[in-house]
Amino acid sequence: MSLLIIVRVALKALGRNKLRTALTMLGMIIGVAAVITMVGLGRGAQDEIEAQIQAAGPNMIRVRAGNYRRGGVSMGIGGAPTLTTADIDAIREQVPGVQYLTASVSTRDQVIAANQNWATHIEGTDVELPFIRLWGIEYGTFFDANHVRAAAKVAVLGSVVRDNLFGPDADPVGARIRIRNQSFQIIGVMASKGAGAFGQDQDDVIFAPYTTVQKKLRGRDGINISGIFVSADSPDRVERVAEDISAVLRAEHELVPGQPDDFMVRSQTDVTEMRSQMTRTMTGLLASIAGVSLVVGGIGIMNIMLVSVTERTREIGLRRAVGAKRRDILWQFLVEAAVLSLAGGLVGVGLGYGLSAGLTRFLQWPTAIPADSVAAAVVFAAATGIFFGFYPARQAARLDPIESLRFE
Repeated sequence: MSLLIIVRVALKALGRNKLRTALTMLGMIIGVAAVITMVGLGRGAQDEIEAQIQAAGPNMIRVRAGNYRRGGVSMGIGGAPTLTTADIDAIREQVPGVQYLTASVSTRDQVIAANQNWATHIEGTDVELPFIRLWGIEYGTFFDANHVRAAAKVAVLGSVVRDNLFGPDADPVGARIRIRNQSFQIIGVMASKGAGAFGQDQDDVIFAPYTTVQKKLRGRDGINISGIFVSADSPDRVERVAEDISAVLRAEHELVPGQPDDFMVRSQTDVTEMRSQMTRTMTGLLASIAGVSLVVGGIGIMNIMLVSVTERTREIGLRRAVGAKRRDILWQFLVEAAVLSLAGGLVGVGLGYGLSAGLTRFLQWPTAIPADSVAAAVVFAAATGIFFGFYPARQAARLDPIESLRFE
């Protein structure tokens, strides 16, 4: 018997009881839809993480000062005065592959503009930060080397600070703000950048020359800095550059072998890998839970197929009596199981896409469904149906034709 005839017979048999067929497919539909949705959520979260890393600067490496203890209390990373401007010069001169480099001195304070005020993060930095962070300017300009050398009281606002002090989309260039009774002139507004890799608002910040923050806001005239931002000249060299920075700083700080670092070096690759690993783990867990639905759907198919074999025993005996072979009966029931699972899988794919689109639209959860996951879900659904349908098909093929014809 040709495969085409077997398929037509199987479809006709399934069409006799449409409600039972639909209910049998339901388990497979739910299973595939759950798998598609869970994978879509996981991939969407991973893509969102990668986008945030790209927005922060794909080749960026951050060096932070070490920890120190005061009266038995640990002050945390960044608290110790272990980094200096001399470290910046050493990295620039001794580490190949460094494209941009800038110091970092940060504080937090209340900012006043006319009758408005806003508490925000104030980042003291250097002229190369926009190139490291790939951050554009909306209004005005970023400060230059002359501002840094002169410790000029100039400021570049993040969009959140601008919106709260001067109103949404305002151009405050030329206006003045007060920080700790120091008057700063606004020379620019950064373009909106959104949330960072750990959810922090990157636009809630004011940038000023690091020399200004050191001397005018933190009251320090020294050379110590809180951190260093570095940009490698290629994504492939980020890890190598980070290792070379650690080696140079250990030499500059005269640390002997076995002595722990008094600084911390972190690349965006570290953050990406950590977050991606967490996402992959959660996606795998959720997909595994959803995969249980596929197994349940397969068991449902096997149950219905066994019932169908019992109901159609006389039909099987009649077909055997007119010349059908065991393999023809086997293939007929296998095709019925495959059609049930494959049709349920295709409907489940459509439902999964719909659920993912709904989550994105109504809950603002990012989703992305890779084509290979869709193909894998459909193939797995079909394979599940065939696997669970083989036993009923084998039972049908092994029925004795004489006994089958006598079955009531």
